[in-house]
Amino acid sequence: MNQAPKLNSINKCSTCVLGQFCIPVGLSNQDLEKVDALVKERISLKKGDALYRHGNPMSSVYSVRFGTLKTEHTLADGRAQIIGFHLPGEILGLDAIGDGYHQSDAIALEDSEACIIRFTEFESLASQIPTLQNQFHRILSRELTQDQRHLLSLGSMRAEERLAGFLLNLSERLTARGYTNHEFDLRMSREEMGSYLGIQIETVSRMLSRFVEAGLIQIKQRHIKLIDVDGLYELAGLNKPADTSAIRICT
Repeated sequence: MNQAPKLNSINKCSTCVLGQFCIPVGLSNQDLEKVDALVKERISLKKGDALYRHGNPMSSVYSVRFGTLKTEHTLADGRAQIIGFHLPGEILGLDAIGDGYHQSDAIALEDSEACIIRFTEFESLASQIPTLQNQFHRILSRELTQDQRHLLSLGSMRAEERLAGFLLNLSERLTARGYTNHEFDLRMSREEMGSYLGIQIETVSRMLSRFVEAGLIQIKQRHIKLIDVDGLYELAGLNKPADTSAIRICT
C-alpha cells in the first residue's frame, strides 16, 4: 500500500524557476506578495501515489513542481483510460471546477511534488488581480484546446502519426523546461502511451522499432533521442513551425 502523500512547507512562488508557467508577467511587488501568501505548502508523492482520486471533493488545484503525473479515468469494466500526462509547471485538478468533484485519478509516474493552491482563496485573489484571473482563463482555454486536439488525433490520425506527434510534443514541452533538446526519458510505460494514444501496446512497440529502423529516433529502454525531427514532422503530417514553442499536439 502506498504511503500517504507528505505535505511540505514552500518557498516563494515569485522565486520559483517554474514561475513563468504559473504566474502572469507584470505583477507588481505587492501582488507578488499576495500570490506568495496564497501557496503555502507542497505535497510530495512517491511513484504510484495519488494526488487525488475520482469522486474526491475539490479543495485545491495543483501545480506540478517536479516529476510527472498521469490523469486517468477508470471505465465501467475496470479498464483505465489515460487522458493526460502532466509535467513541471502544469496545472492539475481543473476537472473538478464544474461540480466540485474530481472526474479522474491523478497518479505520480515517478517521485514528484506539487504545489497546493486552495481554490476558494485563489478565486478571491484573482478577483482582486485581473492579470491573475486572465492567466487562469488562458490555462483553462489551453486545457480545452489540448483536449479537442487530442480527440481529433484519435479520430483522424493513424497510429504512427499519433505516436510521432506525441513524441514531438513531449520533446517540446520538456525543452521549454530546460531539458536537453530532443533527448529525454519516457516516464510512462509503453502500455500507458498506448492507452493515451488509443493504440495497443504491441503497436506502440512495433511503431517505435520502425522509427528506429527508419533513423527517426534512437531508444534505449526508456531513454529516447529524436534523430530526424523533420522526418517525424512529415510522418505526423505536421508543418514544422519556425518557433517550436508553438507546438501543442496531444498534450
